[in-house]
Amino acid sequence: MRTIIFTGLLSFLIMGCKPDSKKTIGSVERLDVALDNIISTDAQIEILAEGFVWSEGPVWVEAESMLLFSDVPKNTIYKWTEDKGAEVYLTPSGFTGTETTSREPGSNGLLLDTNGRLVLCQHGNRQMAYMNASLSNPKPEYIALADRYDGKKFNSPNDAAYRGKDLYFTDPPYGLPERENDPSKEIPFHGVYRATSSGEVMLVIDSLTRPNGIAFFPDNSTFIVANSDPGKAIWYRYSLGENDSIIHSSIFYDATENTKTESGLPDGLKIDMHGNVFATGPGGVWIFSSNGKVLGKIKLPVPTANCALTPDEKTLYITADKYLLRVKLR
Repeated sequence: MRTIIFTGLLSFLIMGCKPDSKKTIGSVERLDVALDNIISTDAQIEILAEGFVWSEGPVWVEAESMLLFSDVPKNTIYKWTEDKGAEVYLTPSGFTGTETTSREPGSNGLLLDTNGRLVLCQHGNRQMAYMNASLSNPKPEYIALADRYDGKKFNSPNDAAYRGKDLYFTDPPYGLPERENDPSKEIPFHGVYRATSSGEVMLVIDSLTRPNGIAFFPDNSTFIVANSDPGKAIWYRYSLGENDSIIHSSIFYDATENTKTESGLPDGLKIDMHGNVFATGPGGVWIFSSNGKVLGKIKLPVPTANCALTPDEKTLYITADKYLLRVKLR
């Protein structure tokens, strides 16, 4: 299939950009002195690799000292290491059939479960799944964690976060061949779901037009969902009660006006141990305090998709359009 044919050529082009090239891009915009405690004043935005179609879903794997990330249109996961740069890690990553008309069939968000397995948001297969192989010996063999709600196929699971053993994930239409009125679309809304370790799937939110990135605050009872809708480019904040139902919702930050002058929409996000939010959105990566105050931005000239923190939170990796980027943190 087309993805396989071009994998070798694309890998060659990507391998040409090694970490020691010292290429940089963009700038850091400081809007509050509190940002100095997060990013040093001389921080640079390093280009680690480039040549992708649309890079997404980064996750740092400490046990293997590698970053994994998706190229969604290419149906491929790449790994990046300090020694070798970027190279193909796993393909196919999101669609394992024989033919698709989707523009974005691959995996999107990636994360590790409590057992250290690689969990994938699979657009083409329309499911949440884990790779049935070790991280050091990857194979395109997948076992579904959630593939239906109320007997109906998901649209295209996009991003996810764990709360204990429960898996929360978003389900916009981006992986469908036609995002609007696609005949294969079985669920009429774009939901946020919770899948338990026993395989039960529950609807959490059905009111968002384009739910995308999702992340929990350190208290593990409050989370943010990014809405990737140009007309409602909003990060929403939700609080859970003892029975796992939503007891409060509010707008964390509304960036709708920013979409008129800057490229990109609220997309993937991560939250550090102090509650600081790193959220990709119009113009790059927005950095918020836990109460929604904008501390600064990592300004980028291309649409920005997602980001990942290392466990020590000293490094932020960013997937942006054709690039894989890195910013050293304090």
